[in-house]
Amino acid sequence: MMANPHALIEGVAITSFAIRSNHSFIYLRGEVVHVYRRLLQAVREAYEAGHLGKNIHGSGFDLDVTVHAGAGAYICGEETALLDSLEGRRGQPRLKPPFPAVAGLYARPTVVNNVETVASVPSIIGNGVDWFTAMGTERSKGMGLFSLSGHVTKPGQYEAPLGITLRELLDMAGGIREGHELKFWTPGGSSTPIFTQDQLDTPLDYESVGAEGSMLGTRALQLFDDTTCVVRAVTRWTEFYKHESCGKCTPCREGTYWLTQILKRIEGGTGTQADIQQLLDTCDSIAGRSFCALGDGATSSIVSAVAKFHEEFEQHVALGACPFDHAASALFEYGAEEAVEEPVADAAAEPEAAVADEAAEEGEGHTPDDYDGTAAISALNEFARVNDPKTEKDA
Repeated sequence: MMANPHALIEGVAITSFAIRSNHSFIYLRGEVVHVYRRLLQAVREAYEAGHLGKNIHGSGFDLDVTVHAGAGAYICGEETALLDSLEGRRGQPRLKPPFPAVAGLYARPTVVNNVETVASVPSIIGNGVDWFTAMGTERSKGMGLFSLSGHVTKPGQYEAPLGITLRELLDMAGGIREGHELKFWTPGGSSTPIFTQDQLDTPLDYESVGAEGSMLGTRALQLFDDTTCVVRAVTRWTEFYKHESCGKCTPCREGTYWLTQILKRIEGGTGTQADIQQLLDTCDSIAGRSFCALGDGATSSIVSAVAKFHEEFEQHVALGACPFDHAASALFEYGAEEAVEEPVADAAAEPEAAVADEAAEEGEGHTPDDYDGTAAISALNEFARVNDPKTEKDA
């Protein structure tokens, strides 16, 4: 969408013609404003060149393309939640059936597909099916984008045939950062069970990764070296899923909250042996019981981490603290003196601090922790009373 947005637009035009659709939507996250603007400009250029609009190049086929920026909800990666967001509603998964192909956007038959697939159509049409199927494996044909991030020398997007191994990708990316070894990694993003060095030579195709107990998913390979605390990494992922849960179903809404609480206890050194088992029990209560796949994704990294690094979880409990230096795993250098500010010696050296202290004594300059919400609640109640139709009638 950044380097070659016209490949996507051409793919949209071809696929729309194939299914006789006259209106297509490109949906993307609202935070990526620069991508949004680039897509809008590319669509304008396509209209001006006659590739979109009415009677495209005299073919009698009409096609309008709308670029829509969402509000940034992870759940809108689920196709029916995306459709709800497009319709102006809160993005939440729909009950299926009916499936989108029967009743999708505005209750009309809708085909939902990902950008990478649609953008690959022009090159397949141009080069032929044999060219495309010559890449990949017997059952996973073609190529794909592999996103390498984390403790890798040259992170980025690598286009490669399906079936390539992580070892081969690391050779292209300069390997794990100098002086360290790979500890664990995700083959398809944080919602897939983690792998270790044992899977370095596993072909990255759908069948081989599945046979090893994980999923290729989005091909977002997050790589972590030996300085990383697996408990801390899984905790951060789970906090993300808790935040992104749409709240529609109880297992996901409540389950991700409790998973986060337990993981924080273990990581912080206040967990117990029972907490480790409770983690797995809570995952069992979520997996397969949530309304969509977000709940399953939130549990997969936890279950696999406990299975592969059980002793590390136990070490947190036994020591009563995290045994890892968090600064060592950072991708930038920082010291303890930068993380903790020194107390102000005197007011003369720091006049701003003195002003803040004086304001605090006079009842100003409070922090959010100073408020108990009483004033806000009183104001809301007063607002409701004043704007109540009954109050106006009585008056």
